[in-house]
Amino acid sequence: MESLVVTANGVNNGVKEKKKLVGATSLSSGSSDLEEESSSVECVKRVSNKTRKRSKADEIKAKSSRKKRRVGSGGDDDECEEKKKKQRSSVKRRAKEEVEEEVVDDEKKNRERKLQVVPFSKATSRSRRKNSDSADVWFRGNEIDVVSASSSRFDSELLDSHLKIEYWNDCRSMTRNLKADLGDLAICHQCSQGERRYLFICTFCEERLYCLPCIKKWYPHMTKDDVIDQCPFCRRTCNCSSCLHSSGLIETSKRKLNNDERFYHLQYLIVSMLPFLKKFCKAQDQEIETEAKVQGVVASQDDISESLCSNEERVFCNHCATSIVDLHRSCTKCSYELCLNCCEEIRGGGLSERSEVKLEFENKGARYMHGEDAEPSSSSVSKDETINITSIKWNADENGSIPCAPKELGGCGESVLELKRILPVTWMSDLEHKAETFLASYIMDPTMSYCRCSSDLDESMKRKAASRDGSNDNYLYSPDSFDVLMQEELLHFQEHWSKGEPVIVRNSLDITAGLSWEPMVMWRALCENVDSPTSTNMSDVKAIDCLANCAVKIDTRCFFEGYSKGRTYANFWPEMLKLKDWPPSDKFENLLPRHCDEFISALPFQEYSDPRSGILNIAAKLPERILKPDLGPKTYIAYGTSDELGRGDSVTKLHCDMSDAVNILMHTAEVTITEEQRAAIEALKQKHKQQNEKELQEQIGSEGKEIVSYENEYHDETGGALWDIFRREDVPKLEEYLRKHCKEFRHTFCSRVKKVYHPIHDQYCFLTVEHKRKLKAEFGIEPWTFVQKLGEAVFIPAGCPHQVRNLKSCTKVAVDFVSPENIDECLRLTDEFRQLPKNHKAREDKLEIKKMVIYAVEQALKEVETLLADLS
Repeated sequence: MESLVVTANGVNNGVKEKKKLVGATSLSSGSSDLEEESSSVECVKRVSNKTRKRSKADEIKAKSSRKKRRVGSGGDDDECEEKKKKQRSSVKRRAKEEVEEEVVDDEKKNRERKLQVVPFSKATSRSRRKNSDSADVWFRGNEIDVVSASSSRFDSELLDSHLKIEYWNDCRSMTRNLKADLGDLAICHQCSQGERRYLFICTFCEERLYCLPCIKKWYPHMTKDDVIDQCPFCRRTCNCSSCLHSSGLIETSKRKLNNDERFYHLQYLIVSMLPFLKKFCKAQDQEIETEAKVQGVVASQDDISESLCSNEERVFCNHCATSIVDLHRSCTKCSYELCLNCCEEIRGGGLSERSEVKLEFENKGARYMHGEDAEPSSSSVSKDETINITSIKWNADENGSIPCAPKELGGCGESVLELKRILPVTWMSDLEHKAETFLASYIMDPTMSYCRCSSDLDESMKRKAASRDGSNDNYLYSPDSFDVLMQEELLHFQEHWSKGEPVIVRNSLDITAGLSWEPMVMWRALCENVDSPTSTNMSDVKAIDCLANCAVKIDTRCFFEGYSKGRTYANFWPEMLKLKDWPPSDKFENLLPRHCDEFISALPFQEYSDPRSGILNIAAKLPERILKPDLGPKTYIAYGTSDELGRGDSVTKLHCDMSDAVNILMHTAEVTITEEQRAAIEALKQKHKQQNEKELQEQIGSEGKEIVSYENEYHDETGGALWDIFRREDVPKLEEYLRKHCKEFRHTFCSRVKKVYHPIHDQYCFLTVEHKRKLKAEFGIEPWTFVQKLGEAVFIPAGCPHQVRNLKSCTKVAVDFVSPENIDECLRLTDEFRQLPKNHKAREDKLEIKKMVIYAVEQALKEVETLLADLS
């Protein structure tokens, strides 16, 4: 279609002044944006915004005057031969202009004047490109002048009158419903500038305009015609500051549940959570009975005093750092608090000591990290670990009472710990009874199997990720994003999810509006967020240098330029940087609300993954009055390279999350490596290999010779990240392998790992291709290994150790959730984390799974009551 452009400059009132402007060839400003505009759109000088309506007679009179002036000008030119030569170069243009005027006159006689439109012949300019095929809409106060531009295809012949009339009708129809007072709207919606800007009108909303520089800079995938057909705002992809800081512009939920479906899901949720609620209530009942023996009275919850605790604070055990939900023991003198699990361990004599751990990795200099000898200035004394192991006795009395912890463990060691409660009396027991009564009245129908992955007919819905002998789980369930909107696919997902298998959903971004996830767009939105104090500190970021595994401060623009163009050290080794959780996850929704909405709208199986309203997401059931854990969304922006470096790769090291998670690859950028750099990398790899073998021989003898291969098995050009996810049943063997080979791994400053306290939760190790081969050869296990492509969502079950290596520069967004199928695994991990040494970064119970289960049962029962009332 023909293009429409609007210039906010206007035109001077009066024919003489307008004629003077015809010969303008350049702009007074030296702006590069304006120079770029002038190459495709003609510039017209600014005039008054004075509003004036013109009558039909005025139009005819003005047109006649313009014709006479042109004729007179031509007569004067005959007197001078030099002027004649100049005149010949514009004869063709004038001929076209006169034809256009005649066409307009004929057309105007046959149409009603429904808005203030004043067509006139267009004054050409030498600055306009001949191949422009757009039409300009010029604002003159409240008047709109629609004119055609010259085109290369018409240089040799005049326009056909019939085609010209049809073209004019199209132009008029595009502007017919525009408001008369467009002067206030004559600014770009993106940059809010109108002076000396050419603006393209959206014919879909007939309201918003975008200038040419903004289209080229912020919407490179769109053409001018695309913007005219439907502007970025109407497409829900506008990334201007105002839109990026607005929420609720799009519908995040992709599938509306009817009442029957909601009732089924809530019933499924209650059935899954009730056994754990009973377990919590039983533990509390046992502690109440113990307290009754101590006091010598009949057990009663009414006698338990309430602990002063607000909903805006969390209560943690002083010994194991586990979250306390309700009953606990507390010291009246020093406020030392102990959870029921620790009370049981003390009475059983099996209290595990929590050693205080201080780990420091020796910095041997930059040369050492690149395979050379340590610098002389570096310390020769290892500071690898400092462990403070204490053997302090802490026993319960014969009647079951527990004294306060000794001073060495943070208590006063004097008074006896008293039983306290946080929740109302009998609240949990009443909740248990209520859930049992409901389930007794409504029995769930047995679920059918919807899994078709064993069939050859569904090859498109599965992806091979492992080659285990005699195993039926080598393929992962991998549906398309449009398939997951069907109810039967949700049931199919539940079958695989309940087995602890990851799920890969393809093309998740296809169901979104298409908002830009360019890091520079996100950064610009943060910088323009003047209401946030964080915006003043966005010029620099703290990134993680993957080679030294330590934080470095870098200019934000430099970081994002390296994201798309790459960065190297002086020796050509790739510099891999990553931003973890940027911007801070607890502020992501506030700082980038539009991106947050876009991410949630992309989430597959929103019944589980939606952090706001997922009906099967237990974490979403916490009431507003309760302080919630930080489960995201979280953004990860990191560099990457296709070849495995072996040292300093852009990776997320092997770890295990306490909850379920879904990770979507939102954006990728590939960095090209030159042949010179590739040769330097290979030479440095050989140095690394020699250094590894030398140090291992010094530590564990000649048998410890390390044979490392950096062969890259994955050359998928469409892939962005390489994932390795281990099965839960393989975790014991995986831990055994890591303990055996821990000294082959490097961590901070590329120093050797000499000891691990928990081989997975320490997050010291990343398994290279060679390590994965040795793992399978020695222990017979292997992970699910697959490449995540742009727009794919990876679901990771709780309790599955996993690691990731970037094959390209990637922007990924992840959110944690808690599914009813994995409550037991979350509780197991919570107990495993509480056994870690003091000061361990993974020790604190950030999930508070017990609190989630209790409140989720309460919320589900409330929703069920409401639905039953509606259904009846």
